[in-house]
Amino acid sequence: MSYTLIYYPGCSNCRNGLAVLQEKGVEPTLRLYMKDPLSTDELKQIAAQMGGVSPRAFLREKNAKEIGLSDTASDEDVFTAMSENPKIIQRPIGICNGKAVLGRPNEALLDIL
Repeated sequence: MSYTLIYYPGCSNCRNGLAVLQEKGVEPTLRLYMKDPLSTDELKQIAAQMGGVSPRAFLREKNAKEIGLSDTASDEDVFTAMSENPKIIQRPIGICNGKAVLGRPNEALLDIL
């Protein structure tokens, strides 16, 4: 089993999510998305793996407003903004078994095992 965690070490929610996984014996591959930004194609794949959700399902609204992303921006514009400004991506995100989940609450990361 391969588990990838979209992760930012400066985020307490990410650190807590990692701890939840490790407590269950899962050692995920950490994708440090602020250093290695996700492409628009990767973001679209994550949305599809979440069940075909809009990228707004894992958008940090406050940070999106800070960069001027409009509430009426298209999904394509949101994906582009996320790839260019990774700080607007909600985290942590777990990817495993062809599925993805937003780790809010952190225990949701276990749902795709």
